Amino acid sequence: MIPAAFDYHRPQGIEDAIAILQKHGDDARVIAGGHSLIPMMKLRMADVPNLIDLQDIKSLKGITVQNGRVTIGAMVTQHELITNDALASAAPIMREAALQIADPQVRYMGTIGGNIANGDPANDMPGLMQCLDATFTLFGPNGTRGVKARDFYEGAYMTEREDEEIMTAIHFDASADGYAYEKQKRKIGDYATAAAAVTLTKTGGTCRSASIAMTNLSDTPIWSKAAGAALIGTDCNAAAIKAAVAAGLEDIDPSEDNRGPVAFKYHAARMMISRAITTAWARA
Repeated sequence: MIPAAFDYHRPQGIEDAIAILQKHGDDARVIAGGHSLIPMMKLRMADVPNLIDLQDIKSLKGITVQNGRVTIGAMVTQHELITNDALASAAPIMREAALQIADPQVRYMGTIGGNIANGDPANDMPGLMQCLDATFTLFGPNGTRGVKARDFYEGAYMTEREDEEIMTAIHFDASADGYAYEKQKRKIGDYATAAAAVTLTKTGGTCRSASIAMTNLSDTPIWSKAAGAALIGTDCNAAAIKAAVAAGLEDIDPSEDNRGPVAFKYHAARMMISRAITTAWARA
């Protein structure tokens, strides 16, 4: 289908984009890669009289790794996450997860900011950002503020971002010790039926720290504090992994849909968490 008529804006700076948002209010939406919004407009499920394209705003681009801290501009594409060597060295889980998103055509255009800010519980990056304890920078009429990934998601497509705010960057500490992103899906390029992100550190054969987050198993991404805590102080043996999986399953609330019934979702979650922990421990 063809979208309804709209006015197209392509601002050169973030302040200009905010000004257009303020001028048009509910009649304006920003677009990053467009893989979520454009299909909705074509199906006439979203009426957007004013479309604000962020492609020309240079301040929203680029990846830096400095003093153990990673900063990624919101308009960085999934392809750039895969091909950036500094990022792959500082946080290899980013490349591993990005390679499992859709297909190359989508990854060339889809952005990390769009994947995160949309609030879609099926997107891969929100759960990963919670696993990494990332902070999102938002810019709006009242200036800049930071929001923790673990506090950002309120419900399906509902986030802490205000209507007149734009996500500008993502920040997290480098994490190159044990890591894994495991994703079960119906076919290549599909959203996850269940996915798990795990990072952990090992000292002297013992797990010193662990973080576990899950994707598409509730109406928000789920970071399970209890699941990570179950691994700390252990050698990630079978009993420890079983305890972590049980804790993670307590925190999710999957729904039946075209990817399967609730019982299958729990089974898939159990497998993904277990595999992710096992792989992360082997890599640590």
